[in-house]
Amino acid sequence: MRDTTAGVTTIATLALPVVVGSAGLVFDLNRGYQARMIAQRTADLAALGAAMAYKTGNNVQILTPTARDITRANGIKGATVNAVLVDNYPTPNKQSVKVTIDQELKYYLASVLGFSGTFGVSVEAYAGLSGGVNVAAPCYLALSSGASALRVEGGATITAPNCTVAAVGGIQQMGTKIEAADVVSGTGNITVDWGSLIVNSIRYAGSFSAPVWNANVPPASKRINQPTTLLDPWANHTERVAAVGQLGYTDPIPNLTNPTTPGGPTWNMTYSPNSPASAYRVGTTNNYVVPPGNYTIGQLNVAGGINVTFQNGSNITVANGVNIGGGSTVNFGNSNLYVNGGFNSGSNGVTIGNGDLWIGSGTVIFEGTNVKGDGNVVINSTISMGGGQSMTMGRGDHRFRRVTLAGGGRMRLGAGDFQANQGVFIDGDSELALLGDGNILIGPHTDGNAIKMNGSARFFMGNGTFSANGHIDTQGGSRLVFGTTTNHYINGNLLVRGSVLFGKGRYTINGRFENGTGGTVWPYTSAWASRTYGNTLQGESVSGFDMAGIDVTMILNGALNLGGGAKTKMFAPTSATATPGGGIAELLLSSPTNQPTNWVAGSSFLLAGVVHLPNSAVTMSGGNTTLSGSRCFSLIALTILVSGGSQTGTACTIMNNSVEGLVG
Repeated sequence: MRDTTAGVTTIATLALPVVVGSAGLVFDLNRGYQARMIAQRTADLAALGAAMAYKTGNNVQILTPTARDITRANGIKGATVNAVLVDNYPTPNKQSVKVTIDQELKYYLASVLGFSGTFGVSVEAYAGLSGGVNVAAPCYLALSSGASALRVEGGATITAPNCTVAAVGGIQQMGTKIEAADVVSGTGNITVDWGSLIVNSIRYAGSFSAPVWNANVPPASKRINQPTTLLDPWANHTERVAAVGQLGYTDPIPNLTNPTTPGGPTWNMTYSPNSPASAYRVGTTNNYVVPPGNYTIGQLNVAGGINVTFQNGSNITVANGVNIGGGSTVNFGNSNLYVNGGFNSGSNGVTIGNGDLWIGSGTVIFEGTNVKGDGNVVINSTISMGGGQSMTMGRGDHRFRRVTLAGGGRMRLGAGDFQANQGVFIDGDSELALLGDGNILIGPHTDGNAIKMNGSARFFMGNGTFSANGHIDTQGGSRLVFGTTTNHYINGNLLVRGSVLFGKGRYTINGRFENGTGGTVWPYTSAWASRTYGNTLQGESVSGFDMAGIDVTMILNGALNLGGGAKTKMFAPTSATATPGGGIAELLLSSPTNQPTNWVAGSSFLLAGVVHLPNSAVTMSGGNTTLSGSRCFSLIALTILVSGGSQTGTACTIMNNSVEGLVG
């Protein structure tokens, strides 16, 4: 024990197996880490390759073989490789390809410490497929889960070669043709009768059935029996939800009041004038000339055949009415005129120059030809024109209790705000033309209508805010033109049975929207307004259509119904032409209604944008055509029925279905 020679050698010898074993374990662990890095890179490539192969063939059977080939090509042999399709990853309604690689490595130097056999190295990778399921984006989407969520019958067709025709529930092709990039039944069956189903692929959760003799259906290699999650892409769209919340809104309409008109003497301008009027008679003639001044008149009476001229620069108040006889000529000059107690212009009409005109409550009659220059106008009564009578007013605000035009009556107003507290009524061959820009406020009549137009009535508006607190009801042959503004508020139905042009912007309609008869088409030249309407809108030709709107979004509280041969051209705003608070990019029309929507009776639509009716059953029948030309039209509804020889189609292009890249 006292001999310590060779002690270090003994200790080193005894420790050598532990040292070698530890080094061996580190060596084998490093081998494992290196193998894992190589396997992870290989799994990434395999996931991408398998996803691309799946995109091309729409066949889940190709996933694992593709991933195995890529794994072997990268030098990994003897590994277990699997590839599967994963739903709702990395986010809801997305799909990915998942690849796993499992391999076993033998222990080498670590066996000195007793490790034997193998240890496992496992990796996984995901490659996302754009658009969720590997199909084109839906341009026809029925949200019902019923067996007939989307149905084509009776010689009808859907033509959408570059996008998807889809339904949460079943799809029934009982008509002539459905042509689409893909047809998808998310939870139901796809059924085909004698017609064609021309597609790149079909997907269905239940079954696919077609007669054995029908060769115009996709082959088995293009059929994928797999459920698909389909959601309404506009359900929670922030702008759309906010727009629906504005239904029923209108701008407040200020009350109209009467002017202040102190009492004064009566003026009888006749062939035998009374004392207050006689001072202004020119000799013994039937002519009267009133110099500039301030005049307080109790009542102004002008006999028939009398000529009266107020020289410029007067302030005139009349407390108890103006009465002008037939054949008289009265010119109030450039004066301010304030009248209570009614106003009768006489058969020749009157001339009122620049200045304010304020007429209070009472009977107001403008016959013949009437002219009012620039200046603000308030008439706290119904202004009626008929029998070829006319009124021309210059620039300024124009506020009336009610406007009634009939029998060829005409009004032409210059730029400025327009207000009609109890509505506008225009009967056959009468015309109201608002020339220039100005804000428009129209309240309801007792019948609930803000605007009522019969026969060949015409109402042309300039640009400016628009608010109608009541229905707009136009009959066959009528013509209505809305100006451009951010948001047109209509607290009621919009019933169009003539022709209408919609200026750019949003239309918030708290009711249903109908176009019923057709017959009158654009363009139209108004001799009274000296303008032609309806050649183009926003640079887009609308000639030949009876209802047209470019860069418009319609938000309804009811259904959009179309019939009677109506011809409609309406385009939603693009992202470049959308206006904050106004038109919503790509959204043409949206309504939460559960009332049915019917496009019937030979009517035709040329539409671009999304029609969003998630709670409404949409029926196209009676030869209706709903097309998009070279543009993109999309329909989202509770159910979609195309029948009776109707045709609908869209030029929406296929979504980019390339692999998004690694997402995990």
